Amino acid sequence: MTGEVLNGDWIPVADHAKKLLDGHEGRVGIHGPFWGFTVDAKDPDIREIVKKRLLQGLEVCEAIGGTHMVVHSPYSTWDYNNLDNYETGRANKIELCHLTMQEAVKRAEDIGCELVLENIEDKDPHARIELAESFGSQAVKVSIDTGHAHYAHGSTGAPPVDYFIKAAGNNLRHIHLQDADGYADRHWTLGEGTINWPTVFAELRKLDSDPRLIVELRDVSGLPASIANMEALGLAQ
Repeated sequence: MTGEVLNGDWIPVADHAKKLLDGHEGRVGIHGPFWGFTVDAKDPDIREIVKKRLLQGLEVCEAIGGTHMVVHSPYSTWDYNNLDNYETGRANKIELCHLTMQEAVKRAEDIGCELVLENIEDKDPHARIELAESFGSQAVKVSIDTGHAHYAHGSTGAPPVDYFIKAAGNNLRHIHLQDADGYADRHWTLGEGTINWPTVFAELRKLDSDPRLIVELRDVSGLPASIANMEALGLAQ
């Protein structure tokens, strides 16, 4: 949801979502607010706005009965090359995230929701896992977007998608499945890009954390083809 929606009357939007989900027996969650900010805000005034947005997102999540909220990772390609350029660069990054997220983490614990940290520009698949574990809370886990990981692999030299899954291990609780070309954030039908899906699902089979698998396409009409393409590879049913 945008800031305009969150600052206005979002109840009708939530009610509409609940109607659409009527009869759905699977797990429910939302993508948390992310436009225009990161969770490692250094400016204290900006940090207060980010805190507000995270708490607003959790309020919406609770209203629709959601049990996960996606939060964007603060790690960038610049961080990969520069965090170790400073004596306490990594620790400072984590501290800023704690200052921003600590109230949201407590709120998530109280309502039985998991905040799942999704890779965006991440080149290092391990940094985000270290951040999630630093909270010492079952309410902070990890998300992987396969297209984001493939973009980072193809364009910034990050490891391939299956390495991101291996790094997350049983901290992985949520996945956005989308195909891409390693150049941009395509959100293509699964099977239409260049992600090596057998290696992705081979790593997923090793996990006990039961991550939510959500097909996230730019054109939702590609959903049946995504399932069919994965079935043809023996990876879905």
